[in-house]
Amino acid sequence: MAAQLYETTSGRLFHAGAIAVITVGLPARGKTHASRSLCRYMRWLGVSTKVFSVGNYRRERLGSLSEEWFDPHNAKATETRLQVADECLGDLINWLQTGGGQVAIFDGNNVTESRRKQIHDKLIDNDIHPLFLEFICNKPDIILANIRSVKISSPDYVGWDPEEAVKDYKRRIKQHEDNYETITDTTLPFVKNMNAGEQFIVNNVIGYLQSRIVYYLMNLHIQRRTIYFARSGPSLNDNSYKADANLSAAGEKYAETLKEFMLAYHEQKNADRAADERRPLTVWTSTQKKTLETAFPFINAGIPVRQQSVLNQLNPGESDGLSPDEVKEKFPEEIAKVKENPYRHRYPRAESYHDLAVRLESVIMELEREKNDVLIIAHETVLRCLYAYLFDRPATEIPTISIPRSCLIEITPSAYGCKESRMQIL
Repeated sequence: MAAQLYETTSGRLFHAGAIAVITVGLPARGKTHASRSLCRYMRWLGVSTKVFSVGNYRRERLGSLSEEWFDPHNAKATETRLQVADECLGDLINWLQTGGGQVAIFDGNNVTESRRKQIHDKLIDNDIHPLFLEFICNKPDIILANIRSVKISSPDYVGWDPEEAVKDYKRRIKQHEDNYETITDTTLPFVKNMNAGEQFIVNNVIGYLQSRIVYYLMNLHIQRRTIYFARSGPSLNDNSYKADANLSAAGEKYAETLKEFMLAYHEQKNADRAADERRPLTVWTSTQKKTLETAFPFINAGIPVRQQSVLNQLNPGESDGLSPDEVKEKFPEEIAKVKENPYRHRYPRAESYHDLAVRLESVIMELEREKNDVLIIAHETVLRCLYAYLFDRPATEIPTISIPRSCLIEITPSAYGCKESRMQIL
């Protein structure tokens, strides 16, 4: 967790009680991607959240199954898979009641009305608020793209030929279609996501936390994109926040090196993609001089550059410009506090990493909406927070996450989590 606004004795926030989010829909509609992304975002808000994946439970207990196991007319297979799903649901309920959880995400197909009624009634009986998320897609190109980008890398298809995996998954989808019943009961709280975010239908959603869930989902998409992190170049006064110094000569050289490496790398990546998968690059920076000047070579190369003040570095307050020894001498009582909680500690008139994480909320939403490749040039403190969000790292680790200036960090979001690559540019 990172940007939790406050703490309670129970660990639950926003007076929302326990919430179970139940996914609904045919395979390859984006349910797993949304489940894991939503979990990451809720945890970022400080809400104790966990995904309970029916698919993972099935794989752990039954291994990789042949296609006849997904045939709805195979009574024995259907009964076995239902038992596994019920075990998963039981663990979800237990975690919400005794494990300190507040939001649990039940990631499964749940395509029949009778099954959803069973889940709903069981949750209500245990004083858990249900919220159904239905993913509907009638565009074959979106479905195929999702199969290729996500499902063939699923644990179900380890070692498979990619084309055979696609064919097998299409057969699995066809088997589910015969039993699929869309949600029509308007007494239920539900959200319908049409064609990967083209349209949303929201029904009977009540409360702040459920509304935040809907807000996040409306900013989410499943299209491929890549995020890059780079530090700003060294300035003439790198140790001072208030000075807002220009780049040094070494900083200007660094900026040019970064531009040449980034554009050459991105051009090569686009050349390796199909024509309809090639994406433009945009650059985001803070309003501080050293970050904007690091982006000048990109502006000169015709790359769009956007400045955002929320990307400014953590404000060190009265410790600005001081060496570690000078900080110890001027603020001896603060040293123990820093060691005790480096994430929430503030020097006088300063920001904490927690303050910075809260400030970055708008950037996080923009990152989720962004469909092009984006390079973020910022201070190390900012990139640490954004990195922690994307990789679901705990708040206690944020102050120590390494973002070296010598590296360009490439981050690729996917349904099963982000992947990173660090490339030396110096």
